[in-house]
This record gives sequence, C-alpha cells and structure tokens, in this order.
Amino acid sequence: MSKKKILLNAFDMNCVGHINHGLWTHPRDQSTDYRKLSYWTNLAKLLEKGLFDGLFIADIVGAYDIYHQSVDVTLKESVQLPVNDPMMLVSAMAAATQHLGFGITVNLTYEPPYLLARRFSTLDHLTDGRIGWNIVTGYLDSAARAMGLTEQIAHDERYDRADEYLDVLYKLWEGSWEDDAVVRNRDARQFADPTKVHKVNHHGRYYSVEGYHLCEPSPQRTPVLFQAGSSGRGQAFAIRHAECVFVSSQSKQGTRKLVDALREQAAQAGRDPADLKIFMGITVVVGRTTEEAEAKFEEYARYASAEAGLAHFAAGTGIDYSKFDLDDELDAPGGHKSRGIESSVQRVTDGKSGWTVRRLLDQLKLGGRYTTIVGNPVEVADALESWVDEAGVDGFNLTRTVTPASYEDFIDLVIPELQARGAYKTSYADGTLREKLFGGGARLPDRHTGASFRDLSGMGAAASPI
Repeated sequence: MSKKKILLNAFDMNCVGHINHGLWTHPRDQSTDYRKLSYWTNLAKLLEKGLFDGLFIADIVGAYDIYHQSVDVTLKESVQLPVNDPMMLVSAMAAATQHLGFGITVNLTYEPPYLLARRFSTLDHLTDGRIGWNIVTGYLDSAARAMGLTEQIAHDERYDRADEYLDVLYKLWEGSWEDDAVVRNRDARQFADPTKVHKVNHHGRYYSVEGYHLCEPSPQRTPVLFQAGSSGRGQAFAIRHAECVFVSSQSKQGTRKLVDALREQAAQAGRDPADLKIFMGITVVVGRTTEEAEAKFEEYARYASAEAGLAHFAAGTGIDYSKFDLDDELDAPGGHKSRGIESSVQRVTDGKSGWTVRRLLDQLKLGGRYTTIVGNPVEVADALESWVDEAGVDGFNLTRTVTPASYEDFIDLVIPELQARGAYKTSYADGTLREKLFGGGARLPDRHTGASFRDLSGMGAAASPI
C-alpha cells in the first residue's frame, strides 16, 4: 500500500515581514527585495525545483494598529506594512514555471464580485489553470475605516455576505458561458454562440449583479477555493465552499478535533470528506545535524523580534497586550470580544489558564506563533509525518524564516528524506492545480455547491444574445 503523499505550499506575502518577524535584519535575508519582480520569479523557480504544490500568498487590507494603539512597531519592524498586491505577481511567476500553483488571498468584503470574477478567470487562463483563491472576509477595523466604514462588519455577518458573494461568482464562473459557447469559427465569422452565453441576474440581500461574465470559460472556471476560518461560522462556510482549509494550532489533539469535525460536517452536507484538503501552518528550521539545526535556530532568534510578533498577534485578537504586565494572566477565551479573528484568543490559551505576556513572548522567539520544528532531516520528516498521522492534516503551509535560505534548506535536506520514505512526490502530475491536488477533473466536482449554478435557466437568467 502506497503511503499518503504530503502536500506542500510555501507560505509567503508580498511584503518584508510576514509570519516570523524581525528576520529581515538577518544578513542573509532577502525579503526587503520583495518589490523586485526577480525576487518572485526566482522564488517560483526554486519552489518548482522542490516540487512544491503551490505558493500560497497571504494578504491584508489595513494596518496593525492595536499594539500600543499605534503603528510604531508595525512600521519599525515592517509587520506586513508596507504590503503590495499579491495578484500582480502571478503572471510573471507562471511564465517562469510549468507546474507550480498559486493561492492568492483576496478580501471579498472590499471587492466587487463582478470584477473579481474577471481577474481570477484571467489568471486561470494565463496560468493554464494553476490558480487558487484564499477567501477572506477581513478582521481589521483599520481596514474598515480605510475603506469608508466606521468599523469592521460583525463576524457572522461577514460570512453571510461571503455566502451570497460566492453564489454570484458561481453564477458568473460556472453558469454564464456554456461549455461549447466558444466556437472560434473564422469562416462563419462566429467567435461565440449568443444562445449559449447567459446573463446573470442576481438581486440578493447584499449584492445586485446583472451582466454577462466578461471572460470565456477558463481551464478550471472556478479557482481552487482555500479558506482559513476555524470559528463555528467559519467552519460552516468552509463546508459549503472550501476545497482546501488552512489551520494553525500548537496542538495535534486540537487540530485532530477540528479536522475530524470538518470532514464529518462535509459528509453530512453530501460532500466526500476527501474533497477537503487540510493544510497546517508550520515553521521548519533544519540542519544536517541536530546540533546544526539548533545553532541555526538560536542564530535566527537573535535577529527575530518577539515584540513585532506580539504586535501582529494583538491585531488578530483585537487586544492591546502592551496594557498587561509581563506576568499578568491573560483572560480565558470569551474574556474579550472583538470583531477580529474569533479563534485567536482560543489559540493563545487552548482553553487553559496560565498564559501571560511573558509566555507569549517566549513562544514568539522567531517572531511568529506557528508550530516550529527544529532538527535534522530525519527529525523534521518524523515530525511532519506525525502531524499527518496524528492530526489528520494533508499537508503544510511552510512559512519562511530567512529567505530564500529556509526554502533552500528544506528542499535540499527535507524533501529527499520525505521522498525516500514514499511520503512526497518525485514528479508533478499533469493538469490544473485542482487535478494535481485531488486527482480528479479540472472543474469543481458535481457534489460541490458551485456545480449547482451551471444551469442558469431556472434562476431568471435565460439565454440572451450578447
């Protein structure tokens, strides 16, 4: 029986400081070149050399201004500020590679669905179907104010809006153009058959869209759908829409509970539990020996900024940790209520008491709170396989530390060890990102809710000439 193959994305952001903060000061780190196209094309080629499934690019709208009620630490340490648009990177990286997928984060709260549908279809065409979308609804009040609102939309309402938003996109991506609508008949002077291109007529609670999708059908039509919500409402959204779910935890037991719940809910909703691929956020520091890895970790820690990591985390929880003394016990989940990420405080405590700012800062030695594996190739591979076996995840979003050195180390040292165990692919499969990840077709499976929008005839969108 063949071993389950681990899926792997590089986790990055079009900025200097992403997850592990402060490491831009390391003499070998190149993250301050993020604004150069060669930085990204070189990274894409490196990741394809390592047979990574994708480059997962995070994004944020707004600035982290909760810690000390200012952006001082955010700017001094470049904590996801400045941050450039992630979508602009994809065409160049796609041209430099053949197989690498691209998962792009876009906040739907501030994007009109009609135009976003076109941008993703365009990228799906230009990448030959290697594009995915990480669906986020936002959590920063600073973003809401920058976009003309007085405060962030309430958590559950953001997901209510997102549900309707996706319905609009499915109508555009899946239903507006029939499979054989494009004829390309020069002799008959007919590019598309007007009877097979349909107007979307959507008038809902939050969105009104009347129009034809501006793009002809792309290889996947709907991009591979990523989502990271782990609250109750976020899980409900994932069960309806997500194909890949991104989780972050310090606990294998807690992760297993979440993974099992997601798969069980998927089955109850009529989906195959295998339709969900679960990616775990992780940091790896690897050396040829254990001693080398530990020395590298200590070296990196000397350049990292725990305080910058705390400023980042404060924005996620909506709690200004600068107001606490170092040894004050933090409130258990529910002690604070914000419109931010509901699960963030729970991830601090895992439902337990005893957490203090001092303990948080200790966990932020590399400037980030992701589970960190330090060791030689065998030890790292053992740890990764244990997360797959014990927590039930399908793969990992691997964060950078010192870039690109941390990805080079992983590719040179860990990938061969995983391959030798039969736990990692030795070549890419053919086809689109969806085909590579799931082994099926390029389109959403028929059991996915998006497939129900392929026939618009019963939805007030009868065929109409263009």
